[in-house]
Amino acid sequence: MSGSTEQRGESMTPSRPKHGSSRPDHPDPAEGGGGPDEAAAFIASTLSDLAQIACRHGLGTLGYLLDMARMEAKDTLLHRRGPDER
Repeated sequence: MSGSTEQRGESMTPSRPKHGSSRPDHPDPAEGGGGPDEAAAFIASTLSDLAQIACRHGLGTLGYLLDMARMEAKDTLLHRRGPDER
């Protein structure tokens, strides 16, 4: 695959700013910053993006599994919060 975007080191998805990278008061969960709630929210968001990519490219089973993992991350986040924070 000469000249593919992966060989040139480019991402196949649109780039977006790293979570929290421009705000020192909000650590980047991908870099180990923040707490468990921030990590669960980051994981849920990332899994949502990955599930959409998988489905868009005909990878239905993978998209389904990623979406199930996203739901688990969101459920974990909801159960970690108290009833007043939901």
